[in-house]
Amino acid sequence: MRRRLGNADQAEDLAHDTFIRLLSSERIPATLTEPRAFLTTVAQHLVSNHWRREKLERAYLDALAQAPQAVHWSPEDRAIVLETLLELDRLLDGLPALVRQAFLLSQLEGHTHAQVADALGISIPTVKRYLVKALQRCCFADLSFTG
Repeated sequence: MRRRLGNADQAEDLAHDTFIRLLSSERIPATLTEPRAFLTTVAQHLVSNHWRREKLERAYLDALAQAPQAVHWSPEDRAIVLETLLELDRLLDGLPALVRQAFLLSQLEGHTHAQVADALGISIPTVKRYLVKALQRCCFADLSFTG
């Protein structure tokens, strides 16, 4: 992990998170034939999630920097918005890429169904199906923040 992250402290934090996740998980197979491989897979998923969160945070901070100066967000407001974006990312994780893209274009960027269909090269009824799928994921998910 240290090599992939380039930061010993982050590697230690993610290693700790890996073991916490394993110890608190109910989905560990009863007969684990390759525990090291399983541990490596969990760690790789956590590293991927870490990179995705960092990318989302950078994009959010870039968007804030480009906002008009009249818009001033308190540190608390920024933290709440960032936490909400990370939770949304967690909720959409696992959906097919086109479903996730359709949802983000529609809900975050304000595109119409026709614009989403054109951007993704799909039909408007397919856009509607994708949006329903994404909204169901958001509405029926456990909304407790895992931060």
